[in-house]
Amino acid sequence: MFCYQCQETSKNEGCTIQGVCGKTADVANLQDLLMFLCKGISHYTVRLRKLGIEIPQINKFITDSLFMTITNANFDKSRFITRILMAYEMRNAAEERLLSAGGSRAGITFDGAFWRGDTEEEMAEKAVETTILTTENEDIRSLRELTIYGLKGMAAYAEHAFNLGYEENGIYGFMQRALVDVTNDSLSAEELTGLVLETGKYGVQVMALLDKANTSSYGHPEITKVSLGVRNNPGILISGHDMKDMEELLKQTGGTGVDVYTHSEMLPANYYPAFKKYSHFVGNYGSSWWHQIEDFENFNGPILFTTNCIVPPRKNSTYGDRVYTTGASGFEGFKHIEDRKDGQPKDFSALVEHAKRCAPPTEMESGEIIGGFAHNQVIALADKVVDAVKTGAIRKFFVMGGCDGRLKGRNYYTEFAEKLPKDTVILTAGCAKYRYNKLPLGDINSIPRVLDAGQCNDSYSLVKIALALKEAFGFDDLNDLPIAYNIAWYEQKAVIVLLALLSLGVKNIHLGPTLPAFLSPNVVNVLVNNFGIAGITTVDEDMKALLNA
Repeated sequence: MFCYQCQETSKNEGCTIQGVCGKTADVANLQDLLMFLCKGISHYTVRLRKLGIEIPQINKFITDSLFMTITNANFDKSRFITRILMAYEMRNAAEERLLSAGGSRAGITFDGAFWRGDTEEEMAEKAVETTILTTENEDIRSLRELTIYGLKGMAAYAEHAFNLGYEENGIYGFMQRALVDVTNDSLSAEELTGLVLETGKYGVQVMALLDKANTSSYGHPEITKVSLGVRNNPGILISGHDMKDMEELLKQTGGTGVDVYTHSEMLPANYYPAFKKYSHFVGNYGSSWWHQIEDFENFNGPILFTTNCIVPPRKNSTYGDRVYTTGASGFEGFKHIEDRKDGQPKDFSALVEHAKRCAPPTEMESGEIIGGFAHNQVIALADKVVDAVKTGAIRKFFVMGGCDGRLKGRNYYTEFAEKLPKDTVILTAGCAKYRYNKLPLGDINSIPRVLDAGQCNDSYSLVKIALALKEAFGFDDLNDLPIAYNIAWYEQKAVIVLLALLSLGVKNIHLGPTLPAFLSPNVVNVLVNNFGIAGITTVDEDMKALLNA
């Protein structure tokens, strides 16, 4: 295997035996084969689209396949084998549709046609031939992978929007065209750099779509105090990012005597008005995704993964038989809740019955945290915020969104938040907030010094807030605002957020705790020279640089 798509990749070079995430070599290679087949299918859908033909099943298949290969999303080998067999069928269906519409496959030299293995052994053998390293030029490989990882992040957000009934064929069209372009050996590094920035542009578009889907379905997030304690009823802990799953679980647990708690990136569900009507929706339990081993042991009840962020349980864990997955997520041995069929909701009855047999959660902490500062809420406070800046009460905003992770070096972000001058405010989205959202950082003129906009996809809210402030101050350039960017990354959804910011012209972003291993030295130089991208150093040095920028 070879995988370097996440921040924790071995030695910041690449995992070659087993993923630091816990992904085995056979699963990694099957994921590469699935990606290879999605590229091949896309060669046909791009031609079909020129004939005015969309195939919704393929749009959904490619989107979900990209999502399944995100770090910590799915470790279940059997699911990937099933999906690869589906890919063969999709590829044949696309070719048949193209030919029946009068199109031609002439000139298609990359289509996955020769990958016909129908046994696990044959798939494993062929999968090895589709790894990342088949692209020998490191700069071309770097730009191709940067695009692909951005597409994976886009796919996650597109899938969530789809579940709420929102989709845009233009987004699917770009994703599939980009999958074709990364197989085109005639494209130069300069042309691939343009593709990377175009990926960021569509990243903004897909985050806007998901924002519309979430707020149209559940209302705009509100400033909310979220309970960190527990009650005496048995409970279900829901993790991940999918709000449709959240809604259906709350409906199906109503009146059962079972409470619902959020974990990690599902915390922002507490901010939506539509979910507040459920009296059995208690609050948030535990911390960010990598604390789940301790959190899940103490929770006592069943856990539902709606998306990525799975950590393989230890061999001596007591919670493995209490974990359920759904959607793109999966882990061998965990029970899986099937997708919706014929417009009907998912069936979470097994979780409810399981919860009834369990003890209530063990309390780990008490008190409250505050969140819900998405764009609609902050823009409503714009006059107050602008006044605080003009009077000097707020000197600067620090965008500290992104991902959390296990490495000790991420303590940097806690220390950075603690040392920030008291006339600064943190804007955040994503699980990076768990590094500082429970610190007693206080407020400025009743404005909390940590403004949590929500999940990683709610980085779009931070963009909307920045654009609103630019207009309020009458600036021509986003980079003129008193905003500094110190962002932590871990996986591919953070990659699309970064590319989205670059596509909007945001410069001087500090990215850590390490620069991505998939960026070649030459590509790093392009990002440094054109956008001022920098890694992190020490808290004191970076704070001085960012405060004075």
